[in-house]
Amino acid sequence: MERFTLILSALIILYISIKVPAIRNDIGFKIASCKTTVQGRYLISDDNGYVCSSLSIDLSSRCCPKGEERFSCQGCNVESQCCNSYEYCVSCCLNPSRTREDQAVRIKIAKPITARTYSSVFDFCAGRCRHNSASVVHENAYASEFHHCFSMQQNSSAVSKESKIESKLTGIDVLVGRAGESCDLVCRSRGQSCLSNRLSLLNRCEVLEKYMRCRSGCFVSMGADQPAEVSDDAPSHLNPGACLYTQMEDRLLCERSHQHTRRLCPCA
Repeated sequence: MERFTLILSALIILYISIKVPAIRNDIGFKIASCKTTVQGRYLISDDNGYVCSSLSIDLSSRCCPKGEERFSCQGCNVESQCCNSYEYCVSCCLNPSRTREDQAVRIKIAKPITARTYSSVFDFCAGRCRHNSASVVHENAYASEFHHCFSMQQNSSAVSKESKIESKLTGIDVLVGRAGESCDLVCRSRGQSCLSNRLSLLNRCEVLEKYMRCRSGCFVSMGADQPAEVSDDAPSHLNPGACLYTQMEDRLLCERSHQHTRRLCPCA
């Protein structure tokens, strides 16, 4: 009986010694992993909100090093929620203070009623930050360098108002000129003509912010060269980077220009 007990004890000890390493090995293989963007050639953004170079990403976890700034908005206009870089757009969008998960996962990916919704905040940010047709003024030209945007959908009245403006701009190219150029010159350089009766449609902040940076805000002005944006190299008293519109729309003219503003022009 004593011999049987010793043999049984030895078998139990042997069984435990085999199982414990196996359990530890199983635990050791559970490595945290990240979802990442794949659009850029040089930069990558992960779902933790970090941006890194494609060469510095951890190959086993697919995560960026955590030494960099998290939820960075480098190169972004935080008011318009548009950026000049896809990866930093995703990083900025992932900040919980900017994008609420409960709202993001309810937004439909496409317009039809049967369209599915985003599965996570990262999927929402990665999807929204890709440029869309609204950010393009020609088939292969962007209206602004800030064409990666992550803003939530607007309320129904705002969407309806925007839709009416878009419908009236059907077939019209909205072009951003260079400082000192009139809309006549901007359109003529593309083999088109400026439509003076469409200037009023562009003469509003929400439209200006869609095509221009407006990094210093959007303000009412009295110039006939509106709608426009003050160039970055303008004197400080002219408020460089500000977008301008006028309340006297009957004064809007295609031929007007100002050496320190870039006009927003309707061409066809």
